[in-house]
Amino acid sequence: MHSGRRLRARLAASCLALAFAAGAQAAPGWGGLDWLVGGWTAEGGGAQQGSGGFAFTPEAGGQVLVRRNHADYPAQNGKPATRHEDMMVIEHQARGGLRATYWDDDGHVIHYEVRTPEPGSAEFVSTDPIGPRYRLTYRRTPVGLAGWFEVAPPNDRDRFQPYLNWTARRTR
Repeated sequence: MHSGRRLRARLAASCLALAFAAGAQAAPGWGGLDWLVGGWTAEGGGAQQGSGGFAFTPEAGGQVLVRRNHADYPAQNGKPATRHEDMMVIEHQARGGLRATYWDDDGHVIHYEVRTPEPGSAEFVSTDPIGPRYRLTYRRTPVGLAGWFEVAPPNDRDRFQPYLNWTARRTR
């Protein structure tokens, strides 16, 4: 009888360990963003001409999708050459959908709602209630993707104006 309890305890512990391991491996998919996963080389225009690259990488066992980006801008319009770096972490919301938080080397922090209005497109629209409003958009093209970043003024938060645009090709 004593050995029966020990056997049941071992079986329960084994089942719990298997359930935990299965749960740890079951990472959420990225649905409408799966096409962005990987590395990209970009060239752009808009307010500044530049080049750079970015990568969307599942991290933390696939629980978050991290975009790391850098852009190099040559000296232009009397300004010295500069480098911009940023990071965005995309996560699943408990109520469904995706949200993202962006940080850059200028100290900006932007909170986004993530939308996938059609296959091969993604929109990140800022949710901060005051100040300018931002929209970051990616669209699949036959040779890679097109992207743009727009800003709406604080007094007309739905009137987005182009700020940056770029094209990118997959590197991995």
